[in-house]
Amino acid sequence: MTRKSAKGKETAFRERHAGVTASLAERVAIENVAPAVDGGLWPAKRMQGETVDVFADIFSDGHDALAADLLWRAGDGPWSRAPMRHIENDRWTGAFTPRDIGAHKFAIEAWRDPFASWAADVDAKLRAQQNVELETAEGARLVRAAQGAAAQSLSSFSTKEPDAFLAILLREETRATMRACGTREGETRSADYPLSVDRQRAAFSAWYEMFPRSASNDPHRHGAFRDVIAGLDRIAGLGFDVLYFPPIHPIGRTNRKGRDNALVARTDDPGSVYAIGESSGGHDSIHPELGTLEDFRALVAEAGARGLEIALDFAIQCSPDHPWIRDHPDWFSWRPDGSLRFAENPPKKYEDIVNIRFDGPALPAAWHAWRDVLSFWIAQGVRIFRVDNPHTKPLPFWRWLIAQINHAHPDVIFLSEAFTRPKMMKRLAKIGFQQSYTYFTWRNGKQEIIDYLQELGGPMRDYFRPNFFVNTPDINPYYLQTSGRPGFIVRATLAATLSPNWGVYSGFELCEAAATPGREEYLHSEKYEIKARDFDTSLSIAPHISRLNAIRRAHVALQAPGPVLFLNAWSDHVLAYARLAPDRSEAIVVMANLDPHQRHSCAYEAPLWEFGLPDNAFVEAEDLLYGGRFRLHGKIHQIALDPPHNPVVIWRLINPAGEQAR
Repeated sequence: MTRKSAKGKETAFRERHAGVTASLAERVAIENVAPAVDGGLWPAKRMQGETVDVFADIFSDGHDALAADLLWRAGDGPWSRAPMRHIENDRWTGAFTPRDIGAHKFAIEAWRDPFASWAADVDAKLRAQQNVELETAEGARLVRAAQGAAAQSLSSFSTKEPDAFLAILLREETRATMRACGTREGETRSADYPLSVDRQRAAFSAWYEMFPRSASNDPHRHGAFRDVIAGLDRIAGLGFDVLYFPPIHPIGRTNRKGRDNALVARTDDPGSVYAIGESSGGHDSIHPELGTLEDFRALVAEAGARGLEIALDFAIQCSPDHPWIRDHPDWFSWRPDGSLRFAENPPKKYEDIVNIRFDGPALPAAWHAWRDVLSFWIAQGVRIFRVDNPHTKPLPFWRWLIAQINHAHPDVIFLSEAFTRPKMMKRLAKIGFQQSYTYFTWRNGKQEIIDYLQELGGPMRDYFRPNFFVNTPDINPYYLQTSGRPGFIVRATLAATLSPNWGVYSGFELCEAAATPGREEYLHSEKYEIKARDFDTSLSIAPHISRLNAIRRAHVALQAPGPVLFLNAWSDHVLAYARLAPDRSEAIVVMANLDPHQRHSCAYEAPLWEFGLPDNAFVEAEDLLYGGRFRLHGKIHQIALDPPHNPVVIWRLINPAGEQAR
């Protein structure tokens, strides 16, 4: 054999040996990590101060003991770690509580623990009264191989009498020391999994939408920010914490829409607020009749003093008069005849709006311009943006823009208004939107409500935060058009208790329902005119809405995105469900008659089993809507819900164990 061939064989042997050695380092498997969105491609979402429960399948060959640590960090900060524990069937869990908002990561380290395996074997042999002299020597060897001062201190006890030394080795504190500094065989680390941690209002909020220009309550006078300030006490009294405005920018004159979406406007028609921009300014300007920038800042401050945050509409579209069309014509699309291409959704055509480009000569300047618009309003104190039609804009743009803004301002919240295909709605949530509009507005039947909540409570729960708006300026649901006052009470109750985030458009509290015939649109839409409302009418359900928001604030069961427990109620018209406090101290039970026209009665189940109680036990109940306290004896009961009087009930069931502990 030549020297060259011998050297080649030696190299091949070493490579094969190295491969075997590397394979042995992978004896511990870490699989099925949760929370992980699309395997960790996108961040899971959690709230600041919320405990993040992490799960994983961790296993290895043979019967040796395993150990695992959960690691986490905020941004690029230092890693923290805590032990994980085995649950059952190779499933492990650990938890951490993020204190900061912003981007986080977590990972899992797992290894074969020789000392834990040794201790388990010795425990078994001692129970069998076997001789463990050699095992004691093996334990001493493991201690000597460990690292750190604590392990060295343990080694000093090896000179003691064997039985005494063995007793030291089997102490719980010794096992803990050896877990931390003992030999780790086959140590394996998972991938880093992203986690987005948001402030509380991203996960728990109540929105009220209004047009500031209608705040005068005079159809002949354009409202101003000072009029909004005068009405803040009413809105805060309803219990809302987010006050959302459609666009407040200058409105274009070219092709301005008239009342009822007329193609030709009268001279006194205010136009659509979504036709943004004219010679006085664009997206970083305020419509002159609303007031000045100083007036807006005063409004933000006055709202904040009442616990209200101002949310602004971020609508990426321009009127034909927008300054950008003059200054940046290459950001827009032009037709062969030299005219601007208006926004279209055939057969609909929006002559008062043009869309901006995101590619070609508009890249990257237009992207930066939109980021600067957001930054401008953030500088004025705005931290919440409702984004109009994000599904019609490029996904890479949103991913970039939200990342840019949240890197500089991690407290900023974006709500996606994308009533579109389910997969697009989900993708927008994955790439960064903290909240999302939903199909709740069109889920009216009992089974379709149950099915939809179960869908939202499945894998979507890790990244999709639903906001249950009961109506919008664009959506006057058919259900509400014919339901009368009871239907408004039912829909508000469902939205406020099924989702931690919910919202209403002004006029809902007055049971406004006049519709364009045959359409889910409001007659004489506020999008095209100034509205005047009598908020003191007897039809108002304002007291009910105020009570709903007070109940939400008082009971943590309604604040968490946890699953909804649907209860048996033997009527197709009665929906019954419970939301449980994380510590099981109480359950909020809601029952609603989905038929706003007829009284319905049925038997239903009280969830005694959730408190560990037998079917013949009783629980104390508190009526959160109408007051009073009573007992429910047994699991099966009867309920009658009469739309004119009590279309819904909300009860607090009190865990007897929790009462005794207090």
